[in-house]
Amino acid sequence: MDRALAQLLRLRVAQINNCSYCLLVHHAAARTADIPPPKIETLTAWWETRVFSEAEQAALAYAEALTRAADVTANNRFQEAHDRMAAHFTEDEILEIVGVVINMNIWTRLKLVEGAMPTTTPSV
Repeated sequence: MDRALAQLLRLRVAQINNCSYCLLVHHAAARTADIPPPKIETLTAWWETRVFSEAEQAALAYAEALTRAADVTANNRFQEAHDRMAAHFTEDEILEIVGVVINMNIWTRLKLVEGAMPTTTPSV
């Protein structure tokens, strides 16, 4: 899986789950992955920009659907996000993306339960 895309997905999950510890870690990791600053800085409103490729947009929408699974309804079907992904990624790539997103959701929740609060920049 593309390293930059994986970092964008991790950072987006951290943003959605409001994990300040994870935000600090994954902002630093995104910079280290040589992601262009405009992508990092506009990630909270990625759909309002033209800096993300169609494949990145599909992956971000999918990550949001997985992270906000409780919000999925008949009018907001998860299948639509999956179909959009299938236009850009193979089944194996989709499984890797799912793994990254689920793993990050677990870590953000563990850090929230721990009460992890950044005081300095943690090592990445």
